[in-house]
Amino acid sequence: MELDAAKMIGAGLAVIALMGVGVGIGNIFSTLIASIARNPAARSEVFPIGILGFALTEAIALFALLIAFLILFT
Repeated sequence: MELDAAKMIGAGLAVIALMGVGVGIGNIFSTLIASIARNPAARSEVFPIGILGFALTEAIALFALLIAFLILFT
């Protein structure tokens, strides 16, 4: 019984990283939109970097979910 509670607490702590991921993705896209609004000619240079930042940040979310599921189901 105590082991199930500990698993739930551990999985909940692992999922806290998703809050940071949400903030990071919002920050990436708000900065991307602001930079393109300031200099539309730089879109071709800035957009791929923004997408790369999004992909790397989203990978952290997938790792956090993976750890949470590993804690819960093993």
